[in-house]
Amino acid sequence: MDTAVSQTNQDMIAAGKSGLMIIADNADALAARILAARSAETTLDLMYYIWRDDRCGRLLGREVVAAADRGVKVRILIDDINPQASDAHYLAFDSHPNISVRLFNPSGLRNGSLFRWLELVLRVFAMTRRMHAKAWIADRRVAIVGGRNIGDEYFGAAKTNFRDLDVLMFGRAVDDTSAIFERYWTHPASRPVAELNPGVEAGPPSSAVAREGDVDELTGGAETLDAFLAARPRLHWCDRAEVIADPPDKVKGKGDRSWLMRNLIPEMISATERLEIISPYFIPGRRGMAILSAIVGRGAQVMVLTNSLATTDVAAVHGAYANYRKKLLRAGVELYEFQPSGARQKMTVFGSKGASLHTKSFAVDSRVGFIGSMNFDPRSVSLNAEMGVVFHDERLVAELRDHFAKERDPDVSYRLSLRRNLIHWHRAEGEKIVRTGREPKAGIPRRLLARVVRWLPIESQL
Repeated sequence: MDTAVSQTNQDMIAAGKSGLMIIADNADALAARILAARSAETTLDLMYYIWRDDRCGRLLGREVVAAADRGVKVRILIDDINPQASDAHYLAFDSHPNISVRLFNPSGLRNGSLFRWLELVLRVFAMTRRMHAKAWIADRRVAIVGGRNIGDEYFGAAKTNFRDLDVLMFGRAVDDTSAIFERYWTHPASRPVAELNPGVEAGPPSSAVAREGDVDELTGGAETLDAFLAARPRLHWCDRAEVIADPPDKVKGKGDRSWLMRNLIPEMISATERLEIISPYFIPGRRGMAILSAIVGRGAQVMVLTNSLATTDVAAVHGAYANYRKKLLRAGVELYEFQPSGARQKMTVFGSKGASLHTKSFAVDSRVGFIGSMNFDPRSVSLNAEMGVVFHDERLVAELRDHFAKERDPDVSYRLSLRRNLIHWHRAEGEKIVRTGREPKAGIPRRLLARVVRWLPIESQL
């Protein structure tokens, strides 16, 4: 494994500190995972909500199989959100003697779409609970957590890509992440993929990986994780950083179903100057409304950035969020919505791409930051099992706040206002700020779906 980081900062790790680097760029996020896998010598533990069988999924799959070929023991835990499209892919990985694949909260009826739909109906409340956490852990010495799944749209390789944040970590925060992985891996809801497919012959591991293609361009020319870090001197060592997660029993409807949010609320309500939230899906509910209103009432600034109707990938969620926009604006909360195109569009190694917001984070004053997998909506709070890192470090929080400021720039996001009980969207057009009184750039089908959802009693499932 690359040792320069651990050798140079051995005293930091010994003192119980955590080294954290925020990764905003999609290409850097892909490179960090590739290089972390290449650095592994003993173990590679991966847990994800989605692992797609696409270009980036296969590129990372190739690194995972290469690590296993070197003798690294690999464990992959995937939520069983879409079993029928993925089993062959997972079984191919699992056929490698050094790779074990388990599915979390799996479907029992896996043969035939009719049976699959039957189970969804019979076990609707159990099947709607998902493991939404994400972690990439190499040798229990380096970990990557955040909001990105494994798939083209998370690394800038799709037609429309997600804007997201990860945190690359060393030190005590990695211990937290490994402990979370172990709790999920050993939980009864985690079942070996081969056990769920008895008698099914798996293809070789090579059938699930990219067979061709040079990844040097994808790693920015860095051959090691140390070289990657040296080219991006943003690793900060801090005393207070903790990776926390909902207990795995949450997906069984047991215990405290809002454990993670209950632990984050005290941090959020401690804001005395400002609370800045980024969430692609934002449904505050009555309790969230009361909390945000109280923070504003104490004189603190509250800013929320979420997707516009034109950029969201779940228009139904936007419909539920729309019910709260006027209430939030009246309460003094500043609302911003991500534009479908703007200054954040960029050319990547995969081509020129559009974007949709996928970041889940918040910053409290200049003191506390959070980056993770948890959206600010009922599904993440009560149904999905989520995780993230909380850090108390002014330098990291300043970096997170700078990211937020760039994302809410009028070239990137709309600012919402309320005039005569009508919502207006403000955006930059050249040197001017212009406004419109209707949902910008959203097609008629999206408008209709969002409008219908606003009147349906399904908020708790969104």
